[in-house]
Amino acid sequence: MGLTGKLIAAIEFKHGGDVFHDLFKQRPHEIANASPLVHGFELHQGELGKAGSVVSWHYTHDGKRKIAKQIIQKIDEETKSMEFKMIEGDLMEDFKDFLIVFHIETKNNIDLVTWTLDYEMLHEDVVHPTTLLAYFIEVTKDIEAHHDNKP
Repeated sequence: MGLTGKLIAAIEFKHGGDVFHDLFKQRPHEIANASPLVHGFELHQGELGKAGSVVSWHYTHDGKRKIAKQIIQKIDEETKSMEFKMIEGDLMEDFKDFLIVFHIETKNNIDLVTWTLDYEMLHEDVVHPTTLLAYFIEVTKDIEAHHDNKP
């Protein structure tokens, strides 16, 4: 069995890709207001909206409170994408490398948020992170519902 994998999911986001991308890029601390799965965000180094910044997220996944510390590797305005490379936190107990990427695609005038999890497991007993991919779909739905309720 191989130790590397990639999981991809795309979900419609009716408020537009700019709204989603700008939220993660400029106002990530507001995501905790939109989703009960996200408890907090911290900027450790750098500045919001800049590649090379070090951030951490406090969140609940699979019923457990967790933390993820990441470097924002890349921000692309054209594809409305961001890459988060995991450097510390709960995921690093099972994975040697873990990259979380989202980008926005528009197909038939519908914006899709596409999440990609690119990873290398530490050993063969590690389960592929399908529940984490489902987590990102839920957070995306929560953000959309939050924007539905905005005046």
